[in-house]
Amino acid sequence: MRALRLPSPERRRILLRRALPHGPWDLVRQLALFAAAYYLYRIVRGAVDGEAAVAFENARDIISVERSLHLFFEPAVQSWNAGVGLLNDFASWMYINSHFVLTVVSLAWIYLFRNASFYFVRNMFMVAMALALVLYVVYPTAPPRFFPEWGFSDSVAGFVGFDTDQSAVSALVNPYAAVPSMHVAFALMVGLSLSRLVRLRWLKMAWLGYPLVMTWVVIVTGNHWWVDALLGALTAGAAALAAKELLARARPDAWAFRPGRAGATA
Repeated sequence: MRALRLPSPERRRILLRRALPHGPWDLVRQLALFAAAYYLYRIVRGAVDGEAAVAFENARDIISVERSLHLFFEPAVQSWNAGVGLLNDFASWMYINSHFVLTVVSLAWIYLFRNASFYFVRNMFMVAMALALVLYVVYPTAPPRFFPEWGFSDSVAGFVGFDTDQSAVSALVNPYAAVPSMHVAFALMVGLSLSRLVRLRWLKMAWLGYPLVMTWVVIVTGNHWWVDALLGALTAGAAALAAKELLARARPDAWAFRPGRAGATA
């Protein structure tokens, strides 16, 4: 039986440099940056004491705008989707799992295998989250699932087996942060980035379609209005523009989007 041969120290160093081109401390720095940004994002989202009445009024304004445009189609779409059990369960599963898990896995893949472009994507996410926080503070909005009188239901609550408590606002959870939809914003930033970074054609097409799937998911689960999805897309677009025209120009060697090239640490 042949003995297991471990890579030589030099081989291990080469593999480590390929996986972590800027060393382990750069990885720690990126993780710390995202963790700090994420928890600041969640804490600010949760600072909504006394805003419930305003959030419901803002949501009613959105309903009025959509009805005036003859585009208040969300109840009909959700009702149709609820009648297709597998689609309804898939949408609820996607809403629960994809926003965090798929985003984190995608960012990790970009960092490890397309590191030259990671810092642009990181900056894009940071700008988008900052813009979203401003909107959450100035325009708190209740989601459609809080309006059963208009025909909406909480499909995610039905999927997981417990009711959504619209008064349960903690330091890390804000049910009144419907505008903009960051599910859609994250899906756009991840999907369009990976569509340019992966090599297989079918994967490129899949990532291009991911933002459209997420838009459908947030609407049929009763968590966002189509206006929220549109504003989420605009938030992602503004973040991409800022990352490209402001940040990448300020530090082109470190913060530009360069598929396949070695990037500078940042």
